[in-house]
Amino acid sequence: MSDSQVLDDLFTQIPLDERIDSVYTDGAYDTKYCRQVILDRDAHAVIPPRKNAKPSKDKKMGSLERNELLRTIKRLGRTIWKKWSGYHRRSLVETKMHCIKLLGDKLSARNFQSQINEIHARVAVLNKFTDLGRPHTRVVT
Repeated sequence: MSDSQVLDDLFTQIPLDERIDSVYTDGAYDTKYCRQVILDRDAHAVIPPRKNAKPSKDKKMGSLERNELLRTIKRLGRTIWKKWSGYHRRSLVETKMHCIKLLGDKLSARNFQSQINEIHARVAVLNKFTDLGRPHTRVVT
């Protein structure tokens, strides 16, 4: 089962009263179904179209939005679109998830609350590592 097939299941884990502004995904989610699932939650889909993407003849909102995206990328180029749309945020999240997985790709705790605590501990370690590697500057007069 591909990631795009479980998008609806992921969304059902988020309460309906919780607002979703934007959903950033990779090109594997560039499907009518995924765009509709995102649109159903009144969210904005930030999904790069596949390299060989063609405009849709469908008149649904998700398809119209995607067609506009294709025109924008054709005019500006993919690189400028990524900067303009904030698509780089997805890369930042993926990088952080990779760092978390470097601390172990499995949880050793068995019950849910202990798993939450284990993840909090990993994040605290990563935050400390990040802080240690960040330069601290001072104004010298």
